[in-house]
Amino acid sequence: MKIFPSQNEINIAADLLVNKYNISSQLLGELFGTQLRDQANRILRRMGGERLDQLRLTRLWIYREGPNIFSGNSLATKKLRRFLLGQLEEEKLKALFERHGPVDSRITNPSYMITPLVNKPWRAGGRWSLDFVKALSFPLIFAGVKARQSTSKPSVVEIQPRVPVPPLVDFQIDLKNRMREVLEQNGDRTRCIVTLPTGGGKTRVAVEAFIEWLAPRFSEGKYLIWIAQSEELCEQAIQCIIDLWSDKEFYHPLKVYRFFGNYSINEEDLTGGVIVCSIQKIHNSLKSENELFDCILLETGAMIIDEAHRAVSFMYDNLFDRAYELRGEDLFPVCGLTATPGRAGINAAEETAKLVKRFEAYLIKPDLGEAYADNPLRFFREQKYLARAKHIVYRSGRKYVLTDDEKIESPDTDEKLTPGFLRRLANDETRNFMIINRLLQIPKDKPTLVYACTVDHAHFLAMILVDKGRTAGVVTAATPLTIRRGLIKGFKEGKINFLINFGVLTTGFDAPNTEYIVICRPTTSVILYEQIVGRGLRGPKFGGTEECTIIDFADNINRLGGPLAYQRFAEDWQWDEETEENNDSMMSEVAVSRE
Repeated sequence: MKIFPSQNEINIAADLLVNKYNISSQLLGELFGTQLRDQANRILRRMGGERLDQLRLTRLWIYREGPNIFSGNSLATKKLRRFLLGQLEEEKLKALFERHGPVDSRITNPSYMITPLVNKPWRAGGRWSLDFVKALSFPLIFAGVKARQSTSKPSVVEIQPRVPVPPLVDFQIDLKNRMREVLEQNGDRTRCIVTLPTGGGKTRVAVEAFIEWLAPRFSEGKYLIWIAQSEELCEQAIQCIIDLWSDKEFYHPLKVYRFFGNYSINEEDLTGGVIVCSIQKIHNSLKSENELFDCILLETGAMIIDEAHRAVSFMYDNLFDRAYELRGEDLFPVCGLTATPGRAGINAAEETAKLVKRFEAYLIKPDLGEAYADNPLRFFREQKYLARAKHIVYRSGRKYVLTDDEKIESPDTDEKLTPGFLRRLANDETRNFMIINRLLQIPKDKPTLVYACTVDHAHFLAMILVDKGRTAGVVTAATPLTIRRGLIKGFKEGKINFLINFGVLTTGFDAPNTEYIVICRPTTSVILYEQIVGRGLRGPKFGGTEECTIIDFADNINRLGGPLAYQRFAEDWQWDEETEENNDSMMSEVAVSRE
């Protein structure tokens, strides 16, 4: 199914709006956004180009909105529909009103027919939408692309394609089998820690081993408790569980419960399945003496603790103390997952002893010989499981001072930068000029993922790149599933050079052919950063690339209270090549031009 207008269809629609219907600059400015339009014009002028004329601006606006240029109930969109209906020949307008106007309407004057039609609900691909674009001679794609049906028993069922899960490689199969052996044991040997370097697939291996073992027990009301350290990791685990369960030939559905952040569980909904939760949520439940989690612990079949090197905190002590009270010494199987079991923070003798006891000192790791033991990351790169990673720190020279409202002061998250600060970065014209200049230096045949600061920032960068002759698409959490899949498919096939996204990090996002990752949004969360760069670290044996270049836009952020994530990530990661790029000269030119 076609989900995005072709370049020819965009040109036809732009020509109709500008040359046939004579859309006004004022209305186009409202649709495009006057501030975005003015910033785009200034940036393009600095690049030696001309200001956006009416036709170019209209093309960029259509490219941004895609098939849904007439959809929605915003004031500007309704103005557009009203304007176009006002341009129709009287006979065409009457025909539209006769078919789609209010039943038993007594309106006979064409000028009064417009308002009821403008206010008629717009359903993508519906009869009214199709008749509207036909009457005005627009390509049918602009009737909109339907989202998935949301009713429980729709009259029309839209079947989504299944994306098969790649098979495990040999060392992953070995790890999975050893985990299954642990699950079959009793007593102390039902505990273990599984360690793999970043990008080695530890989440995938753990999900497959535990889900297969627990599958017949879910229907008996048993639970798998999956504990992760952040909402991002919780969502990543959920997506992995969904992918694996959908790929296997199980005979009944699986319930997955969110129990982290603002999500809660109703006791009447509990009938077995996977509880994906944060240790903070568990701790608060136990502290409040809420019996809900007691009910879960009594029926728990197994537990997985992600980022297991953190399992020495008092919150985990409270969890295990309560589990022993309810279940006795013969506890359910417990598995810890970690990339670095000897990471900073557990080096104190007493903490190390607690970690050893918690998992009974049973470490499961790949049996790949001395070369792996000496340097797992280097071994995985040499064996093509991981891509060769080149890291470029792009020193923008921009300086920002965080306000009190732009800092997150919470122990529940590693992220210390608020959406408000990211919006400030997104609106920084000088910074955007630098970003676009750097993106245009990337060769056209290199698939590039760009992480923007906001949704609007993603669309803005894409529009400028398109105007400069590059292909670019935007994927955000709000992008309909059908369009998202189409854009990712186009990116994988090399039809889209830049895939610019915001907020799409773990939920169904898979692009192993990525050769460049450009991080325009700063973050203090190592977990978030690891997920971002992980999109390009897959090597050929995991369906990825030989090499990936990661470009970090580094700004001077005062009052941050600690380093950005790329600096902390480097403590555990060994880049194959690390360089810096300085933009002081360009900044000077920009400053002069602005004056």
